[in-house]
Amino acid sequence: MFFIIGILVVIGAVIGGYSVHGDLSVLWQPIEFLIIFGGAFGAFLIANPKTVVMGLVKSMGKVVTGPKYDQGAYEELLGVLFSVFKLAKTKGDLALETHVEAPNDSPLFANFPSFQKDHHAVEFLCDYLRVLTLGASNPHEVEAVMEVELEIHHEENNAISGAMLTMGDAMPALGIVAAVLGVIVTMGSITEPPEILGGLIGAALVGTFAGILLSYGFVTPMGKSLENSFHAESHYLSCIKTALIGHMQGYAPRCRSNSPASPCLRTCARPSPKSRKCSITCLPVEPGPRPDRIRAWRTINPNKLSLSSGSRKAATPPTAAPGKSPTPTS
Repeated sequence: MFFIIGILVVIGAVIGGYSVHGDLSVLWQPIEFLIIFGGAFGAFLIANPKTVVMGLVKSMGKVVTGPKYDQGAYEELLGVLFSVFKLAKTKGDLALETHVEAPNDSPLFANFPSFQKDHHAVEFLCDYLRVLTLGASNPHEVEAVMEVELEIHHEENNAISGAMLTMGDAMPALGIVAAVLGVIVTMGSITEPPEILGGLIGAALVGTFAGILLSYGFVTPMGKSLENSFHAESHYLSCIKTALIGHMQGYAPRCRSNSPASPCLRTCARPSPKSRKCSITCLPVEPGPRPDRIRAWRTINPNKLSLSSGSRKAATPPTAAPGKSPTPTS
């Protein structure tokens, strides 16, 4: 949304401001644009490996949508972590094995559809929950491994956003190259009348204009937007790491605003204590005995019913010995 608004504002401010006193047809110089875009793309291919090139192509959608982790996504993440660690505390870490091995078919993760669709986050969480089911108990060793994985993930994302930022930084210089080539063409027509020379010089200067505008108006902001999306993703995974290490250190599972991962959340995504009660009611409840079954069990087993403190258990009447009448009770 903001990406489209920003594009429209840049185009409207620059082109609209020029159109008041200038001729828009002068700005259409396809050869200048070919030199700038072709040079920038060629330099991009020279400087980056195939993984970065393909990663940038796959990540262009994030430029338009922006970071996808808002307050609702973080609240759902805290709900996932609470449900997972509550199950591990009550039934043991081995109870997570079925959910970890097939997260797409897990009824636990199915209660959180947005998280379940985030394959990278699900894979990251399940990988280290699997380590717990295999008997890992040293939180410091697990934290060191998680830090290494997050650092590698951060470097790979930085390579993609950095490549786009570098391409944006190169465009003003390529615009100057296009302008110089236009001046060279103009010098070949030095004997032409002034009106023709003025048009040739104006066309050459469009290269400088286009290079600066494309760099600081479009490509560099797009690279920065991509960098912000990657930072939000890394921060999201860091919250998972913090909660998992807290579980391994013996912290009890807590809901939303009291979760060990809550202090790691950004201010704009941190749930308030006022919404904690409402958030707890949204969490899935572990299946337990139904009231109708409890009542049936009490009807069938009246002598095994335990009453509250200070009361007594229901007892069977005393039986009499053969040939004797039962002794009445007072």
